[in-house]
Amino acid sequence: MPALIRRTETQVVSIGPHQLRNGILLAPMAGITDAPFRELAWRFGAGYVVSEMVSAKSDLWNTDKSRLRRQRVAGARPFVVQIAGGDPETIAEGASRHWRSGAEIIDINFGCPAKKVCRKAAGSQLLKDEKLVARIARAAVRAVPVPVTVKMRTGWSLELKNGARIARILEGEGIAAIVVHGRTRACRFKGTAEYDTVAEIKSMLSIPVFANGDINSQENAQAVLDYTRADGVMIGRAALGAPWLLGQIASGCSSEPSIEEKLGIMLEHVASLHRFYGDPGVRIARKHVQWYLTRMKHDPLEENLREELRVFNKLEDAPAQLAHLLALGGKKAA
Repeated sequence: MPALIRRTETQVVSIGPHQLRNGILLAPMAGITDAPFRELAWRFGAGYVVSEMVSAKSDLWNTDKSRLRRQRVAGARPFVVQIAGGDPETIAEGASRHWRSGAEIIDINFGCPAKKVCRKAAGSQLLKDEKLVARIARAAVRAVPVPVTVKMRTGWSLELKNGARIARILEGEGIAAIVVHGRTRACRFKGTAEYDTVAEIKSMLSIPVFANGDINSQENAQAVLDYTRADGVMIGRAALGAPWLLGQIASGCSSEPSIEEKLGIMLEHVASLHRFYGDPGVRIARKHVQWYLTRMKHDPLEENLREELRVFNKLEDAPAQLAHLLALGGKKAA
């Protein structure tokens, strides 16, 4: 695949009636891309953000987890909710329920390889049953008057790499756009993502196709776009600790925020987590601060910063966390 150094170029792309502001999409990651994270990514220039995956089951609708995961980010359009389930009726009911609550696009998860999801015959587990995939897609499309999209993988396994067949089925059932992660369900997150299957799927379909997997820079995104001819890319793990990354790629900006700016963004993010979750936000903030730390590993004062942030993980309340981060910023400024 050629390495290119130029502004990431994505064509104007629409999903149903919704024109995206750019083709750099934030992947839905359960337990990570909550409303505070999506709000930052959108503000920094992401073209599209999706809720964390939520169960389509009606008996889980009123749980705290479901309520928080489906929260809307002010100003982010379209409002996209990702649902997971293992049978057509449940998916149809879930899609309709989210549409009635304001969702402008419903995304179905056929890609999650997590064991706890696959054990429930959902996520990428469904890729083994092409007829069931078709029935689920058909039920969702018929249940709502808004676009239905899918996030999927290249197939069940390296021996059954049936992603191209499934993609054609999905388009035939009325799915409006597809994101393809360049690994099979069996691969989970091991090895390197491949884009041959993504390119094949894009060449077959008339609906938008987005490439996903191991995309972590402007140059890398451009190379994937050129190789696959995809309509855009979806970025997941590379955005952890770097909510500015998607906008950076979309704009073609190659400069990193300064360490002072990163510390300020981290402080804002942690404060937002405290407001959003209440007391549980203290625990949730720790993993995000660790990701920010990883992103700062090449910055000056690395060792001092790492030691300071080790202390952060031992703090037990929101005021102490915020005070510690403020002090870090003051030390750096000095």
